[in-house]
Amino acid sequence: MVVIKREIYLKRLIERRENGLIKVVTGIRRCGKSYLLFKLYYQYLLDSGVDASRIIMIPLDDEDYEDLRDSKQLNSYVKKHITDESMWYVFLDEVQMCKGFESVLNGLNRKENLDIYVTGSNSKFLSSDVLTEFRGRGDEVRVYPLSFSEYVSAYSGDKYDAWLDYYTYGGLPLILSRKTEELKAKYLTDLCSELYLKDIEERNKLRGDNVMADLVGVLASAVGSLTNPTKLANTFSSNGIGVSDKTIGLYISYLEDAFFISKAERYNIKGKKYIAFPFKYYFTDVGLRNARLNFRQQEEKHIMENIIYNELLVRGFHVDVGIVEHSERDGKGKLVRKRLEVDFVCNRGSQRYYIQSAFAIPDSEKMNQEKKSLVHIGDSFKKIIVVKDRIKLWRNEEGIVVIGIMDFLLNPNSLEL
Repeated sequence: MVVIKREIYLKRLIERRENGLIKVVTGIRRCGKSYLLFKLYYQYLLDSGVDASRIIMIPLDDEDYEDLRDSKQLNSYVKKHITDESMWYVFLDEVQMCKGFESVLNGLNRKENLDIYVTGSNSKFLSSDVLTEFRGRGDEVRVYPLSFSEYVSAYSGDKYDAWLDYYTYGGLPLILSRKTEELKAKYLTDLCSELYLKDIEERNKLRGDNVMADLVGVLASAVGSLTNPTKLANTFSSNGIGVSDKTIGLYISYLEDAFFISKAERYNIKGKKYIAFPFKYYFTDVGLRNARLNFRQQEEKHIMENIIYNELLVRGFHVDVGIVEHSERDGKGKLVRKRLEVDFVCNRGSQRYYIQSAFAIPDSEKMNQEKKSLVHIGDSFKKIIVVKDRIKLWRNEEGIVVIGIMDFLLNPNSLEL
């Protein structure tokens, strides 16, 4: 396989080197966290002059290291390898597999000559109720499945063929090693049912029914649609399955904890406040979304929206769904209040962008529909419409930029164009 450099994440680790904090590399299982730390960052340290003997690497999901899942043994093992006062580097993979790892990390972090890096596939081990003390000493680096640009860099074909594969099979790195469509589909289907869902069910001691699997299917069918636990519970009820909205809300939190899905909240742009519900949910990997539906519902429009959302997260943005309220006259001339939606409100520091995922704009009527919410925002932040069409970037009379999906995804500076 072609080496994928994961440069955006490698850079984030390098920026945090020896900063006195525990570097916590998080993300969904099989997205490449271990490869980033144990291969790419390890090689960076070697190239920068660090002797390999000063890097202590412990993959806790490896049976050869099973005894180190005991916190006392893990602590003893690491300290035994620290033989002088010079800098040492400690890599702990899947640290949540060690019960009581919190105390180990807190103790090791007090040693000024240790630079500590850990990976984990469950956001719960970063939550304030579990690691209140550790959280102030941790520095998270979130890793996602391959972005489209990373995928293209290792794909044996042109970018348009790569797009067909990517929106179908997603960006889990090992998907590139599966040579046929049948093997790719089987890999994702098995992962979804035999790894991710089973892991979530076992970790949270679920009752062994099909509610979690069915919930993932419902969310997959309605990706990018506004919903909430009550609405989802009603969907189950209409299919003869009795489950409370409280249970649905809890199960969704389990999926979020496992980085399987992400929630986009609604934000009133003019009112500058969040709206309590409903929300939108997107899948961390669209291939897993498609696998849960047995690759039947291939609505490229909705999948493209999910891919854009993920790309914005990869670039470090906080992403909300925007609401714009304005007044207009109806057919009878009566002034009515309307709520328009902006697909994504993206914030990163002082930067803000408003983005619409439009798929296609075949005529002026569709253009007016897509830009309507943007022109009513009324501020000076950049407004962008992303389309599937192969077009050259252009800017309309309102200053709205229209850009093709390829240019948007493949150019890391596309938001600045």
